[in-house]
Amino acid sequence: MDYNYKKTNAYLKFDKSRMVNLEYSLYREILRTNRRGAYHCTTLVECNTRKQHGLLVLPVPRLGDTNHVLLSSLDETVIQHGADFNLGIHKYDGNNYSPMGHKYIREFDCDSLPRTIYRVGGGILSKEKMFSLEDNSIFIRYTLIDAHSPTTMRFKPFLAFRDVNELTEENPIAELGYKEVENGISMCMYTGYPDLFMQFNKPVNFVFEPNWYKGVEYMQDMNHGLPYKEDLYVPGYFELPIQKGESVIFSASDIHVDTSKLVFSFEKGIKERTPRSSFYNCLKNSAHQFYYRPTKDELYLLNGYPWGEVKAREQFMALEGLTLGVGKKDAFEEIVDTAIPTIQQFMEGKPIAGFMKDIGDADVLLWVIRALKKFQVYDSERFYLKYASLVSQIVSFIQEGNHPNLKPLTNGLLTVDNKVGYPSWMHNKISDGLYLAPRTGCLVEVNAFWYNALKFNEEIARNQDNPKLERKMALLAEITKTSFLEVFLNDGGYLYDYVVGNFVDWSVRPNMLLAIAVDYPLLGKRQSKSIIDIVTKELLTPKGIRSLSPKSIGFRPRCEGSIYDRLYSAFNGAAWPWLLRAYQEAYLKIFQQSGLSFLDRLLIGVEDEMSNDGIGSLSSVYDGSIPYFGHGQISYAINVAGIITALNVQKMFGDEY
Repeated sequence: MDYNYKKTNAYLKFDKSRMVNLEYSLYREILRTNRRGAYHCTTLVECNTRKQHGLLVLPVPRLGDTNHVLLSSLDETVIQHGADFNLGIHKYDGNNYSPMGHKYIREFDCDSLPRTIYRVGGGILSKEKMFSLEDNSIFIRYTLIDAHSPTTMRFKPFLAFRDVNELTEENPIAELGYKEVENGISMCMYTGYPDLFMQFNKPVNFVFEPNWYKGVEYMQDMNHGLPYKEDLYVPGYFELPIQKGESVIFSASDIHVDTSKLVFSFEKGIKERTPRSSFYNCLKNSAHQFYYRPTKDELYLLNGYPWGEVKAREQFMALEGLTLGVGKKDAFEEIVDTAIPTIQQFMEGKPIAGFMKDIGDADVLLWVIRALKKFQVYDSERFYLKYASLVSQIVSFIQEGNHPNLKPLTNGLLTVDNKVGYPSWMHNKISDGLYLAPRTGCLVEVNAFWYNALKFNEEIARNQDNPKLERKMALLAEITKTSFLEVFLNDGGYLYDYVVGNFVDWSVRPNMLLAIAVDYPLLGKRQSKSIIDIVTKELLTPKGIRSLSPKSIGFRPRCEGSIYDRLYSAFNGAAWPWLLRAYQEAYLKIFQQSGLSFLDRLLIGVEDEMSNDGIGSLSSVYDGSIPYFGHGQISYAINVAGIITALNVQKMFGDEY
C-alpha cells in the first residue's frame, strides 16, 4: 500500500513489526540531551519504563545536584470523523497498557532526529523530536503528511515535577492551576521548581480538565526490584486543527519561548545535527551528549545516562575518546582546565569545590596523567605549554607519600586500601564488609600506570632540560619496573591481579591487559603475547572483555537478580566494551598490520548494539555469556570513548600500510 510518505534507508530504522512488539520496543530507548545536564529519554514507543524517563528532564540547582522530571510525557490524539485515535501508551497494574498507541506506528528512525510515522484512520502523521542545544527546551514537530477528512489534534501533558530518583503521588500540596502564555500555558506544581512552559507555534485552545492518572508503572524498575508505581498529574488538554501538509511545533521549556521563532529554531537545529548514518557517527553523537556545562566557564563529562554524574575517574578514562577522538581538542583543554582547581584543592588538603566527585580515589590521578599523555601525543607543544607542570606535581605528590589513599612502598610500588573509597575502576564494595571484587594492596594496573607516570615525567624533565629530575625519575622507574616484574609476573604466563603481603591473587582479570596497553611497556614482547593469548582465550567476547575468567573462582557472567547480584556480576564475569580499546592497543603492539582484520571483526559485535538498549550508544556492561544482553546505563561514557578511539586507531593504523 502506498502511504504517500518517503520511506527511508536509515542506519537506525525500526519497522512496524518491531515497534508493535512490546517485548522488543520497550527494551530499546532513545536519548537526547542539550549538554547542559537536561535530557529527554524514553522507549521507542514512548512508554516510559524507568522513573528517570521523561520528555523534559533537567537540573534544578536550588533543589540539589540531581535532575528532575518536569514533563513525563505528552499523549497525542488524532480526531477524524468524531473518532479518537490515541497515540500514547502507559503501563498500569496487571500488565495492562493504555492507550495502545504503538499499534498505529508504521516506522521509526533516528538518523537525524527521532522520527515516528503513524497511520491513523485515513491519515499519515509524522512526529519528530529535537532537544535544543541552547537552553532547556524540547521541540516536537507534527506533520500531517496525508489526510482525507478534517483533522484535529489533541495533546495531553503528564506532569511529574519530581527528582529522577523518586516517585510522586496525588497530594494536596501540588499547585494544580495554570497561567496562560503566548500560544500555550505555564505551570509550576511545587515551590522551588521553575515554571514549565508548554507552547505551540500557532494559536491553540487549552481545556482545563485536571485529573491525576494513578498507578502508572515503570517496568524496568519493577524488574529490578525498585519502587515502580506513581501518580501523574494531567491539567487538561490542548486542541487545534491541522491541515494536510501542515506542520505544528510544540515546545516544552523552563523559559518562555518566542513562538514565532519555533519553525526557524527547529530547522536550524536539524542542520546542526550529525546524522547517525554510521557506527562512528552514532558514537560521535553520543560523545557530545556526555558534555555537561553547568556554567559558562565550566565543562565536565557525565559518566552516563539516564542517571549520570561527574565522577573523576570515569571523566579522565573517557576524556581522550570523547574529545580528541571526535576532533574536539578545545573541549579536552576546557575539561582539564575545569578540573585543575579540584585536583589542586585535593593535593593541598583543602575542601573540594565543584561538580566533580571522588577525586581522592586511589587511582584517579594516575588516570589524569594517562589522559594527559594522550594529549601530549596529540599536541606536544600545547601540552608543554599548559600541562607538563601538572604531571610533575602529581608525580611528586604521590611519590612523596602525600596521597591519603595511595602509598609508595620501599620497592617502588604503590599500595592501596580497599576500605577507603573505590581504589580502582572495579568498584569493589557496596558497603563495609560486602565486597564485589576484594582487590587491595598492590594492584597490577595501578602500578603499571605508576611506572608510566614516572617515565612520562622523566621525558618531561628531559625535554625541559632538567637533568637532575630526569635522573631521579629514571632511577625510580627502574626500581619500580624491577619490583613490578618480581611481584606480578607468575609461572602461568600472566600477571597476578593484586598482591597484598604474602597473598597473591591468581584470578584472570582484564587489569593485566591495562598493564600492557601502556605507552612505556614493562614487559617484553614474548611476555605480552602470552597475556594476550590468555585474554583472547578466557576473557574475549563479542561485546567486550570479561571482568573475570570462566576458569576463575567466583565467575558469574549474567547481570541478573538483586542489586548486589547484578553489581557482583559486573565485576566478576560480565563484559566491558571499553576494554576492547586496551586489547586493541596491546594486540597491535604484537601483531601490527596482521592484527587489523581480526580487530575489525571484533568490533562488529559492538556495532550490533547500536540498535539495542540505548539506540546509537553503548550500555554500561554486557552479559559475559550468550545472549550478551546490555545492562546498567543505556549510554555509558567510557564505553563510547573506548570504541571511538578503537575505530580511529583502526583507520589510522590501516592507512599507514
